[in-house]
Amino acid sequence: MIVDLFAGPRGWSEGLRQLGLADVGLEWDGDACRTARTAGHLTIQCDVAQYPTAPFRGRIKGKISSPPCTPFTAAGKQLGVEDLPLVHQAVHDLAHGRDTRTAIRGACRDDRSVLAAEPMRWLHDLRPEWMCMEQVPAVMPLWRQYAGVLRGWGYSVWTGILNAADYGVPQTRRRAILIASHARTVTAPEPTHAHNPDTLFGAPLQPWVTMADALSLEPGLTVNTRGQRRTSGGNEFSCDDPSWTLTEKARSWWVLRHSKRKNATVRRLDQPAATLVAGHARHDYHWVRVDGRDDLEKRPLLLAEAAILQGFRADHPFHGSESKRFLQIANAVPPRLAANVASVATGIPVHRVEEVAA
Repeated sequence: MIVDLFAGPRGWSEGLRQLGLADVGLEWDGDACRTARTAGHLTIQCDVAQYPTAPFRGRIKGKISSPPCTPFTAAGKQLGVEDLPLVHQAVHDLAHGRDTRTAIRGACRDDRSVLAAEPMRWLHDLRPEWMCMEQVPAVMPLWRQYAGVLRGWGYSVWTGILNAADYGVPQTRRRAILIASHARTVTAPEPTHAHNPDTLFGAPLQPWVTMADALSLEPGLTVNTRGQRRTSGGNEFSCDDPSWTLTEKARSWWVLRHSKRKNATVRRLDQPAATLVAGHARHDYHWVRVDGRDDLEKRPLLLAEAAILQGFRADHPFHGSESKRFLQIANAVPPRLAANVASVATGIPVHRVEEVAA
């Protein structure tokens, strides 16, 4: 059995499917649970922090954990970063069989911060063969603490920051990852893609997947290198296959603006998206056609487009209001990243995307 704590809409589970595996997810949010069940994933709706580990004792082989990132994300107040010393204490205590979570939660500035210590309760009680953990980069000091404890228990451990774009996700999403195993030596998953692939050494990597590549944009969309000038000329480029068409010199192009702020991150169609942030609303993201400094046209990012940019299928059955569905998408682990991380932990190779689709 594989147990997925804080399972959400099942990004990890969709990744495990690429390895021929399935898990049982624990999740408290009703909409995320409905999403998971409709997608065919076994789900227990519960408060992970209150759920007993005893029913899983002796039955679990793998454990996955993506604790809520809200207290630590740069898009929020980052009270969790201030709470890190307390969370370190909770991890230490749980690793030694002492449950001080209630007292520590009361001392935290954000009572959700201590949920990042929750995986240690399950690891101490169940000692699975392998485990994978994911969070925003700000928790790396905590992951290093976990790594030290796990190595003391005889696990091989790797922890570090991975960029989802290096694994075929059309988004430059950076996340702190921990991989551990009792059965095999673990290292960082080998990248499958690169920003500027170098074919001189080793197996050639594929270029990063662009937004236009992933979204299969509607036929007929074009840009002109001269933009909207009165004089004719310039080159017309189609965006149907745009991974090579748009250049830094283009004067009129479509971009994804990642928030309503003036200094918002902007990515062209021939680039991966920046991180989709749960702290922003879906309507904060806009496709904009830009000519110089003027926005000529714009429309909001569609939910199906957001799902694809996160690495889900466009028809993944997200449930709930529009805002709840976008929250699920933005909080999820990209399935392709999950598959590559879990592949290292389990020793099972990742199937090619076309094999999964077949």
